Amino acid sequence: MRILAGDRIAIGPGKIALLEAIRVTGSLTDAAKRLDMSYRRAWLLLDELNGSLRTPAVLSVKGGPQGGGSQVTSVGERLIDIYRRVEDTAASANARDIKRLLTMLAP
Repeated sequence: MRILAGDRIAIGPGKIALLEAIRVTGSLTDAAKRLDMSYRRAWLLLDELNGSLRTPAVLSVKGGPQGGGSQVTSVGERLIDIYRRVEDTAASANARDIKRLLTMLAP
């Protein structure tokens, strides 16, 4: 599922996966590695996501003994939760048609 804002994808599966990886790793760099994504691609996705929201989904944490990192905000947590719920609801509501589509695929 993708949510468009004009001609750009404001929310989509890649951005949600990135948020989830940041939540686990606490780092944009480590999240990108976990998703086999370049740091630049991850940064661009996150910048576009944060720019699409009224309140950022991720904040940079500066300094400290560990150097810094990234933290998913409460808005980011809600975004993940709502997105995954919509996905589950759609899959459940469309299970029969999804099964029919799968029968059309080549073995």
